[in-house]
Amino acid sequence: MHPFKLFSGSSHPALAQEVCQHLGLPLSRSETKLFSNENLCVRIDDSVRGQDCVVIQTASPPLHTHMMELFILCDTLRAYGARSICAVIPYFPYVRSDKRDVPGVGIVARLVADLVETSGATSALLLDLHSRQAQGFFRMPTFAVSAHQTLVGYLRGCDLTDAVLVSPDAGEVKDIVPYIASLNLPLAIIDKRRYDDTETAHVVRMVGDVVGKTAILIDDEIASGGTICSAAESLLACGAARVWALCTHPVLSGQAVERMAASPLERLIVTNSVPVPPHKMLSKLVVLSIAPVLAEAILGQFA
Repeated sequence: MHPFKLFSGSSHPALAQEVCQHLGLPLSRSETKLFSNENLCVRIDDSVRGQDCVVIQTASPPLHTHMMELFILCDTLRAYGARSICAVIPYFPYVRSDKRDVPGVGIVARLVADLVETSGATSALLLDLHSRQAQGFFRMPTFAVSAHQTLVGYLRGCDLTDAVLVSPDAGEVKDIVPYIASLNLPLAIIDKRRYDDTETAHVVRMVGDVVGKTAILIDDEIASGGTICSAAESLLACGAARVWALCTHPVLSGQAVERMAASPLERLIVTNSVPVPPHKMLSKLVVLSIAPVLAEAILGQFA
């Protein structure tokens, strides 16, 4: 008998199946129906009484449908006697809404954390949070893991002669430190400023030497792509020989795919923390699996 049962929401079933393969257990059975009035019905088809359960659901479109599905799935597992429920959320929604940066707005990341717990989850597993303090919004045991080793493993297989790691924002430098330690590469920083609540930031200056180098931009996620594309253009203007980008979460929202296709980025390396549909699979896109990291972290919950 397996020590726990793993369920998947409909946001990323391929990732859930891959995690199950690494764990050597079958994906537990459940079914979700979306009615014409946009109500959801979630049914579990395996007995969970007295069982430890894991639910994998990431934040991907349609976001609010998938989040509601997560809440209902956790609540249903609790109602049918699950002993514990670990919510695995590879890409956590509303994570940028972690503070009141302008008057009159709410801290929605904290609200989502409350809803996950209220729905019945007894612990949570998160991956590369944009704002690390969001982990503190949970009152239940919450564990954060990183795609760092997965992404570093890919880079180690590349020619990194004259490569430099680049932070697209001075505030993100702390997230590059593990990459510097693992790869022993120099660092450059793009000093950018955001003057309003749009998705566009403006580059002010470059700190560090990128002339003639392979510049590797590192960020936690790419949403609209505006920042990373302007950073790539700035790096080439400052003398970089080529530009790659590395990120955990390929959100690629809005016009991101068109921007990436037209950008001077030579390579975009991401993970499958969110599904990348066929129409977003650019030739320059490299998708690495985060399933081994999640599988190991899940096992750690029941060790």
